[in-house]
Amino acid sequence: MSNEIVQYEVNENIATITLNRPEVKNALNEAMHEALFTAFDQANLDDNVHVIVLQGSGDSFCAGADLKSIPLDKLEQFDYGHYLRETYNRLILQMVNIQKPIVAYINGIAVGAGLSIALACDYRVAAYDARLGLGFLKIGLVPDAGASYFLPRLIGFGKAMELALGDPIAAEEAYRINLINKIGSPDELVNQLLHTPLEAFGLMKQTFRDSFEHSLAEVLEMEVATQRQAGETKEHRAAIEKFVKKSP
Repeated sequence: MSNEIVQYEVNENIATITLNRPEVKNALNEAMHEALFTAFDQANLDDNVHVIVLQGSGDSFCAGADLKSIPLDKLEQFDYGHYLRETYNRLILQMVNIQKPIVAYINGIAVGAGLSIALACDYRVAAYDARLGLGFLKIGLVPDAGASYFLPRLIGFGKAMELALGDPIAAEEAYRINLINKIGSPDELVNQLLHTPLEAFGLMKQTFRDSFEHSLAEVLEMEVATQRQAGETKEHRAAIEKFVKKSP
C-alpha cells in the first residue's frame, strides 16, 4: 500500500478506496477531497470494477472535516458555503450518480461529515467497535455533506433529530435503527454484490433515489423505462436462458 492520502487498489473486480490520514483519524482536507474525487472517478470509469469499497486506515473511518486546516486568523473570512460547494457537495453528487454498488466499511469512528459520506454510500457495514455520530451542533454548525437528505430517509425524522444532537452511538444501536446494514466484515455483502447484475443494479439505485421526489404514477413510469432498459441487457438474457435450462 502506498503513502498517498487516498489509497486506491483494484483486486478481483473490487476497487478499495482508503482514506489515509490516520494521524488525524482520516479527517478530510482539500487535498484529500481532490484525491477522493479522483479515486471514485477512476473506479467509475474502470470496466473491471464491479463494486467499490470505501474505508479508513488505522482505527478510524473518518473524523469529518479537518477544522485544524483552517487558520484561526482566517476563520472570520472563511465561507463555509463556498467550501461545501467546492468539496463535499461535488463529492456526494458524484457518489450518488455512480451506478456501481458503493459499500462503506466503517472500520472505526465515523463522525460529522465522515458519517455523511458513509450515508451517501449504498450500503454501510460497521466494525463491532465502531462509533457513529454527528457533532455539528456541538461546534455551532448544521449537518452537511448530504446528512440532511440521507439521515431522515434512513432512520426517520425523530431519530435523525436525536442523532443530530451529537452523542455518538455504537454499532449495535446503529444497526437497530437501520443506520447500517450489517456489523462485522463487509466481505459477504461485497461478494453478493459482485454477483449482482451491474446494469440492473444501477437502474434500481437511481429509481430508488428518485422515488422520494416523485408521485406513485411518476415512479411507475420510471419503472417502465428502467425495466425496458434492463430487459435489453446481456445480463438479463443470460439469466433467463440459465433459468429456462434449469426448468424441468
